[in-house]
Amino acid sequence: MGMTFAQKVLAKKSGNEFVEVGQIVTVRPDHLLTHDNTAAIIGKIVNELDEFGLIDPNLPIIVLDHVIPAAAEKNATGHKKIRDFVKKYGLNHFFDIGEGICHQVVYERGFALPGRIILGSDSHTCSYGAVGVFSSGIDRTEAAALMLTGKTWLKVPPTIKVTLKGELQQSVSAKDLVLDIIGDIGADGANYCAMEYHGDIQTLAMDQRFTISNMGVEMGAKIAVFPVDKITGAFLKNHGVSRDMVHFVWSDSDAHYVRELSYYLNKIEPMVALPHTVDNVRNVRDVEGVDIDQCLIGTCTNGRLSDFREAAKILKGNKISPNTRLLLLPASRAILRRAMREGLIDILVESGGVLLPPGCGPCLGAHQGALAPGEKCLSTANRNFKGRMGCKEAEIYLASPATVAASAITGKITDPRKEA
Repeated sequence: MGMTFAQKVLAKKSGNEFVEVGQIVTVRPDHLLTHDNTAAIIGKIVNELDEFGLIDPNLPIIVLDHVIPAAAEKNATGHKKIRDFVKKYGLNHFFDIGEGICHQVVYERGFALPGRIILGSDSHTCSYGAVGVFSSGIDRTEAAALMLTGKTWLKVPPTIKVTLKGELQQSVSAKDLVLDIIGDIGADGANYCAMEYHGDIQTLAMDQRFTISNMGVEMGAKIAVFPVDKITGAFLKNHGVSRDMVHFVWSDSDAHYVRELSYYLNKIEPMVALPHTVDNVRNVRDVEGVDIDQCLIGTCTNGRLSDFREAAKILKGNKISPNTRLLLLPASRAILRRAMREGLIDILVESGGVLLPPGCGPCLGAHQGALAPGEKCLSTANRNFKGRMGCKEAEIYLASPATVAASAITGKITDPRKEA
């Protein structure tokens, strides 16, 4: 019997010809991603670092993105501790405040290459499956051990095959598709499984694939991966990755899947995840008219150039409702600069939007855009848990950039097809 993508990558990285689902393997990840929590991670191993040092200065990728600029002395102290650590051990991949959200930075800077293993102390590390990477989140203790040893163990996950057919309609996006899938199988429907996407993936641009992979963890998946095709190749080339650096890995035709799902893309409609779980999904028409106090376009899920283009197309010549606020959160400095060159930021700010620095901030309620008790936010982020945006008595709804932009105009949840 053949092997799935996950089996193939873990077999190769562990020095085996074949691995079984459920088998424990020891691997050396190509990179370890951390962010502001690096301060807490290295705090666990101060003595060990002094005695043994860091295993490899090329292993860590550190991006300061969660609370930037520092909101308080505590944050500033943590940032300083990280900068001192980077200098002391000569780390080669450090990105200070303003470069962007860690997942977008890894994606843009060519670290996420097909066939690699990237582990990160952030649950949305699964994002890099968009370019054929075995990428997954780990906890801080595991990250600390990796810094010292360079290796860890993984259990080979079973795989769910998702076949996509057709093409998405106008004003319907990958966010709507992945919300539909999560609503279908549930927040635990893919627990510790690999999600493989097959079928008409050529109809999905890289930004759309990134959104889908990013939200793999919201259905419990260990990884969420797409095959490498011409679209992937063009993306990697545009980011300075040469062909000889790309190692194509994909599942065998006779690989075994624990479950197979199919979705007709032309039947997907704009979707909204209601509080307080991501799988509490409804069609937008079922929740139209809900008053919204704050709208957020951005984050590592939908803070890319195509997302701001879609929002600007709807908001151009319009003003946001006087009863709502619109926050704009680019996923990286590079995206911000391109959006500025294209005039997108001008359109969005002119409509009433407030531009925030590239980072995570309001998504996790750590910095900027916190909600007050009783307020409702419609966000393009990936989570709507109670208290996620800083207030346990507020409500978060999740939707696509088009739905959020259309709703910002009316001040109520609105079907974007009415504003397109």
